[in-house]
Amino acid sequence: MGQEKVLMTGNEAIGEAAIRAGVQAYYGYPITPQNELTAYMSRRMLEEGRVFIQSESELAAISMVTGSSVSGKRAMTSSSSPGISLKQEGISYMAGMELPGVIVNVMRGGPGLGNIGPAQSDYWQATRGGGHGDYRTICLAPSTVQECADLVYLAFDLADKHRNPVLVLADGRLGQMMEPVTFAHLPDAQPPEKPWALTGAKGRQPQRIVSLHLNLDELEQHNIKLGKKYAKIEKDEVRFEEIQMDDAEACIVAYGTSARVAKESLKRARQQGLKVGMIRPITLWPYPYEPVRAAADRVRFFLVPEMSLGQMIEDVRLGVEGKKPVYHTGRCGGNVSTAQEILDELHHCCQKTQTATRV
Repeated sequence: MGQEKVLMTGNEAIGEAAIRAGVQAYYGYPITPQNELTAYMSRRMLEEGRVFIQSESELAAISMVTGSSVSGKRAMTSSSSPGISLKQEGISYMAGMELPGVIVNVMRGGPGLGNIGPAQSDYWQATRGGGHGDYRTICLAPSTVQECADLVYLAFDLADKHRNPVLVLADGRLGQMMEPVTFAHLPDAQPPEKPWALTGAKGRQPQRIVSLHLNLDELEQHNIKLGKKYAKIEKDEVRFEEIQMDDAEACIVAYGTSARVAKESLKRARQQGLKVGMIRPITLWPYPYEPVRAAADRVRFFLVPEMSLGQMIEDVRLGVEGKKPVYHTGRCGGNVSTAQEILDELHHCCQKTQTATRV
């Protein structure tokens, strides 16, 4: 698997990218629709002489990631929506201890056990810090199998660079669809030195990594320090794609599978004479507010297709700052909008904005 393209599922591409990023330990617990990833890692990690453990629970898996990260190893876990909920306490601990680690969520329908269909209803959990405390996790959103590979590889570097957990937010359709993917462009993994890691104190002073700060002022200062780090991440790590926004009079904002469908809707809209463009967030946190804010000075309205009742739309509204209408469309419960459904909603929004203008 070198220069050539190979046909892989998104789940398999995530696993191979992690291998190439130098992951040293994978801990997971089976759940659909990400089981192919765990199965892939069970084979590949052993082939590479690295650590694979099918843990007894999701709580155990994130705790094992924490332990490996404390010792300076690149570690990851993966799950699907209910399993990620169980990991939230551990993710908060990792953020509090400033530990790098990669967590993959292949989203499914919820709430509760829901079903195994694809969904985007974990957006709030992923972008707001789904556990307790005042923390953030970098969140990357692939929309193709190739991006599943590229963004997982990037996730390990960002986690180490900022000493922070990184979440990769895919969904059941991306995880199980097959597309050509290549890994030739990914450089050899070069994890940084980690002098903070607990590797024994022979020849140096002991050090510790904790998230417990019983002194109120000490914890306040720790939170202020974390806040400064998050501000730097917001400044340096925003990633997005703009499509035909130069002359756009309407703007679609979508990510992941919804963005794939919306691209076809945009193509059909252009063929019908509607000047529609799209902003596709690649980082869901930090969110690309600036391009949304800039678009609000030019377009008539925004349309946000999501596989949920509407979650990312709140971030679009924050970016628009009330300058233009922001509409939502989408399906939920494991259903996915069709390109025609999004196109129909574009026409409907055009009519609504024309009526509002005449009034």
